[in-house]
Amino acid sequence: MEYHVKDLNLADEGLKLIEWAEMDMPVLRQIRERFSKEKPLKGIRIGGCLHITTETANLARTLKEGGAEVYLCASNPLSTKDEVAAALVKHFEIPVFAIRGEDRDTYYSHIKAVLDKEPHITIDDGADLVSTLHRERPEQADKVLGGTEETTTGVIRLRAMAKDGVLRYPIIAVNDALTKHLFDNRYGTGQSTLDGILRATNRLLAGSVFVVAGFGWCGKGLAMRARGMGARVVVTEVDPLKALEAVMEGYLVMPMEEAAKIGDFFCTVTGNKAVIRKEHFLKMKDGAIVANSGHFDVEIDLKGLREITKSVRQIRREVEEYTLEDGRRIYVLSQGRLVNLASAEGHPSGVMDMSFANQALCVEYIVKNSEKLEKKVYSVPEEIDKEVARLKLNAMGIKIDTLTEEQKKYLSSWEEGT
Repeated sequence: MEYHVKDLNLADEGLKLIEWAEMDMPVLRQIRERFSKEKPLKGIRIGGCLHITTETANLARTLKEGGAEVYLCASNPLSTKDEVAAALVKHFEIPVFAIRGEDRDTYYSHIKAVLDKEPHITIDDGADLVSTLHRERPEQADKVLGGTEETTTGVIRLRAMAKDGVLRYPIIAVNDALTKHLFDNRYGTGQSTLDGILRATNRLLAGSVFVVAGFGWCGKGLAMRARGMGARVVVTEVDPLKALEAVMEGYLVMPMEEAAKIGDFFCTVTGNKAVIRKEHFLKMKDGAIVANSGHFDVEIDLKGLREITKSVRQIRREVEEYTLEDGRRIYVLSQGRLVNLASAEGHPSGVMDMSFANQALCVEYIVKNSEKLEKKVYSVPEEIDKEVARLKLNAMGIKIDTLTEEQKKYLSSWEEGT
C-alpha cells in the first residue's frame, strides 16, 4: 500500500486516540453501522483533503465500511496528528499522505498523490484538492461524480468557480448545513480556538481585551466563549448587519484601526486576507498576541509585519516573538495558521460528529444522484440535515413532539384566520 506518514511506530498510540474520539461520535457510529450492512459506496474511490485528526479518522472508517476506497491528504501543513495518520495506515489500511509540518512542496505532492488515485468523489476542507484538480488536471476533473466542501473559505472559492463557469462537477456545501455551521462553526470554533490560544500562551483571558475579527458563525462562537472566560470582547466587521448584531449582543464594535490600540489578544475568523495589516501592527501595544482561526494563513499579513520587524525568535513552541523597530513586541501564534489545530486538537469530537455525519450522508447522496446534479454548488439537502439532527437527538436520548394531522392541515392551508 502506497502512503507517506511520519512513523508507523506511532500507530498504536493513534489507534487509542481514534477510539477515544469515537466514543463521542454516536451519529457517525449509527451511520457506519448502516453503511456496513448496505455498502452504498461499493466500488467508489474517495479522495479526501482534510485535517488528519481523530475525528477525520472516524469519517474515513465510516466511508470504508460503506464499501469505498479512501485516500487522504492533509488540508493544512500543521493540522496533521502523525499518530492518527500512522494508525489509519497500519490498523485500517487507509492510505494517508500527510506529515505534520510538511513544507509547501510536500503538501502539494501529497494532494497530487491522492489525485493520482483518480477519485470518483472529493471531500475537501478549503478547496485545495478541487482547485488543484481543476488547475492541473481538468480532463480528470470531468470524470469526477461530485464532491463535498467542509469550510466557509472553501465554499467561497467554489462558488466563485461556479460563477465563472469553470466548475467541472457538482459540489455539496456541507458548511451550509444547519447541523454543521450552527454547531461546528459556533461551538466547535469557539471552544477549540480558545483552547489553542491558551495552550500556546498560558495567559489569563479574564480582564483582557480580546479582539475578534469577523462576526460570522465562527466569530460568534469565539466572542461568546472569550466573554465567558471574562475577557472584554471587541468585534471588528465589514458587514453592517453582522456589526449591528454584535452591538445588540453587547460587544464593543469598532474598526480594526481603533481596536489595534487597545487589544491584548487578536484572533481573525473572516475567511479573507490581510485582515490585520502593517498599519494595525504599528498601533498595537507591547506584548499583543495575534492568532488566526480562519482556514488559510493569509488573514494576518506576516509579510507586512516582517517589514517593520528588526528580529524574530521562537519564544514558546507555537509562539513567535516579532520585535518591532521601536522595541515593541508582537507575538504571533502558530505561524498565522489555524490556531485551534496547530496549537490544540481542533474541534471536540461531539461537534465534529454532526459535521462528518453530513459528509458521509452527502457522499452517499452524490453516489445515488450524480446523474441528476449540475456543475454547481448545492446546499445540503434538507432531509440530510434533519436526519443528522434526528440521529443526534436519538443518541442523546431526547424525544420531541410530532405534528398532529390537524396541525399539518393548519400549516398547509390559508382558510383559517383570527
